Amino acid sequence: MKQTITFDKSARQDILKMFNKDVDAEGYIVEKDNPTQRVLSPDGEEVKLNQFVAVAKGSQLFFKSDLLSLLKLSDKVK
Repeated sequence: MKQTITFDKSARQDILKMFNKDVDAEGYIVEKDNPTQRVLSPDGEEVKLNQFVAVAKGSQLFFKSDLLSLLKLSDKVK
């Protein structure tokens, strides 16, 4: 069973709280317990809150809203 969470923009902060994440002063998603550690997309890129569209199982994969990331997300949820 594939487990992916997708959501509306208004739920971003609530989703981050559920996964023990926060946002730093520059707008990047970070580990709440270690604010210097930014979360990475499956491509190894740091993810800003305004780019954040989904979380998938697999060490908590955070997906950005660019086309390549959305295609990878689509493949993951099939």
